[in-house]
Parts: sequence; C-alpha cells; structure tokens
Amino acid sequence: MSQVGAFDSALEGWQAGQILEHYYPGADLGRIPQATVAVRLVEQDDSTLDAYADAGGRVAGREFAAGQAAHLTPLPDGGANVVVTTGCDGEVLWQSATDDPWIYPHDHAPGRPATEHLTLCGGSAYRGALGVATENGEARTVNRVDVQDYLLGVVPAEVQANWADKGAVEALRAQAIAARSYALAERRYPYAQTCDTTDCQAYPGTDKEDPRTAAAVVATAGMVLLRDGRILRAEYSAAPDGGEPADIYTFAVGPTPGELGPVPVEPGPADQSAVGPLDPRTQTVVGELPIAVEYRRLGGANSSVGQPLGPEMALPQHAGTYRMFTNGVIVSTPTLGAQVVDFTRLMQLVPEPPASGAKPSNNAVPLADAIPPASAVAPGHTVAPKTASTPTPRPTSSAALPSGGPTGGEL
Repeated sequence: MSQVGAFDSALEGWQAGQILEHYYPGADLGRIPQATVAVRLVEQDDSTLDAYADAGGRVAGREFAAGQAAHLTPLPDGGANVVVTTGCDGEVLWQSATDDPWIYPHDHAPGRPATEHLTLCGGSAYRGALGVATENGEARTVNRVDVQDYLLGVVPAEVQANWADKGAVEALRAQAIAARSYALAERRYPYAQTCDTTDCQAYPGTDKEDPRTAAAVVATAGMVLLRDGRILRAEYSAAPDGGEPADIYTFAVGPTPGELGPVPVEPGPADQSAVGPLDPRTQTVVGELPIAVEYRRLGGANSSVGQPLGPEMALPQHAGTYRMFTNGVIVSTPTLGAQVVDFTRLMQLVPEPPASGAKPSNNAVPLADAIPPASAVAPGHTVAPKTASTPTPRPTSSAALPSGGPTGGEL
C-alpha cells in the first residue's frame, strides 16, 4: 500500500475497505482476539534497562514506588539483575536477581493513564511492560504491549494525524489495519516479533499519540488482513506516485486469528478491546459500546449467550448494530437500547444474507464489504457495513510527501 495513494484515494471518497482491496487484491478481512506484541527497542541495544513510572510499578515480584527507578541487566540464563534506586541515578534502595526479567506497570490492561506508562530514564514512555533479553551475548530491550496500545504509537508515526482534518480519515483507518496485520505476522527474533524502527514499523512509544489516529485504531479494533486464513504481513510504503497493487502471495504470513491470544503479563482487568476511542492527552476511555456493556452485564462468555461469533454489524439504514453469539444475538438501537433478541426478531431487522460468494471460516469477509465508512459510524462505535461499492481505478496522486516519507512533514 502506498500511504500517499491511500491519502489521495480517501480524498476521492474511497472507504478504508476499498483502499485495502485495491492495494492487497485477494486479501480477506479477519478478526483477532485481544493480543499482545513484543517490540525490540533498537536504540536500547547493548544497554541496561532503566525505567520508572509516575505511579510506580513492579519488578522481581516487588513494588517500586513513585520517584524510584528500576534497572535491569540481562543474564545469560534468561533472568536479570535488578537494582532499584531513588530517581534514575540516586541511592540504591535494594537489589536482587530474578528469573522474570520484566518491569511491569501497576496495571497492564489497555488504555491505562499516562502516570502508569513506563518511561526510559532520559527517553520515551511506553504502554505495557518493558523487559530485557540477550542476543548473541548482547543486551536487548523489549516492550511487550497490547496490540491496540502499540498501534496508538505506530499510526501517527507512520502517517500524519492531521490527515483526519484534511478529509482522509479512511486512509488512517486503512493504515491501522495494515499496521496491525504487519506486526502480528512478524517473527523477527526469538525474543520479539518486531522492532521499533522503519526496518519494521516506526514506533516511538507514546511520543506521537494523537486522538485522531487513536480514533482510527479503535474504529478498526481487531481487524487484520488475511491470506488463506493467515494474517498477512501487509507491507506498505510512502511511494509518492500512488503505488501499485501488491501480489499478496509474495508477502509472508503469520498465525491464524484463532492462534493468537494475549501473552500473560500479570493479572489485570479483562479484555477491553470493545471500548470507545482513547484521548491520548488524558489516556481515558471516551465511551464503551452498548453491546459490550450489555454483554458484560450478562456475564460475558459465561452468560447464556455464550461466545461472540464475529464483530458488530450494522442494521439497515444505520438503525443500530447487532452482534451474533453462540446462543443468541444482542441488538442495540436508540429505541430498544442494547438487549438480547431471538433470531426471528433479528431477521426482521437484518437484510437477507448473500446467496452465494460467502467466505468459509476464519471470520474472513471481502474487504470492501467489511469496513464501514467513518461517516456511517456513531462516535465511539465500531460496526461493519452491509455493502460497499466496487472500487473505481485509484486516482492519480495529487500530493507528494516531502523527503523522508510521511513523517517528514505535513501535506
């Protein structure tokens, strides 16, 4: 995918699904469960890990307080030496060795406040946990983070948040899906899936987070590109001429969505993948989806409706949304609110399914049919549309990025 071409296409009225269908012909859209990604922080190579959080955190099974910093040096056996100091370079308060070479925030769940982010001494802040490993005897630093939180840092580093102000929200959404797919299909190192440089994807931690790109990340939550049921390593670039469609069979693939799952970090709140947009200026949740609220109230996966069978879908004329579960359906409309309905009632609200051309398993559906336009989604909601028009030829690029790619300047 050309990021410039995606921008121009969005200005021409293309939806995210159409952009992705053009650049990744033959790919399907799939849904993943909550998942984490491990990212090598390249600038930290051959260094100790020195980090703190304004709210304090945990290391080696012990708490460290606000105003204290934890320092980890990896050991050949996979563990680490730990030193906790006052500030980043103050008095040593305690030290130990551990077989768990990670610094944890107080709560690893997605969308945590900025005070809980781990900050490198003299460097950037990161969501999730920070840890150390070795590669050929050299120290490596790794950020293990929920993929949604990871994308909050990636998307505004790879493209510009102000595209939303220029009418190219759909390009931001396409970028979020491509970046999520790329990261989850990566398998670069024994200790980390991907890295934080443009050799992989630009990822400066929380430094560039922005509400406009956060909205694109949340609106596409869980969406990935698939090839033959496996997550596609969806390569993209800042090609200034708009780029050409890719041969997706030249790209590597990763696991199936069903093979993903959250990497255990430490006990914390349950999956929050169905929450509304985050405002990175305050790191708070703007609004939770009504169906998610009702599902949690009923008891989640342990309730009578069972496990979800797919994403939320749009009712006709944008009258509301519904989601299928193994033992029922939850519908949300302005008049009904969010409630469980039987299949007969759902069929009164939902159009007939297509008679042919339906995709088999893996939660895969045609791209252009799967992602709603931003204009059709109420704030804080993520739904899939019924239909989408067939893409016309991609428009000729009308804007070139300055040298250095999409982060080198503004369009």
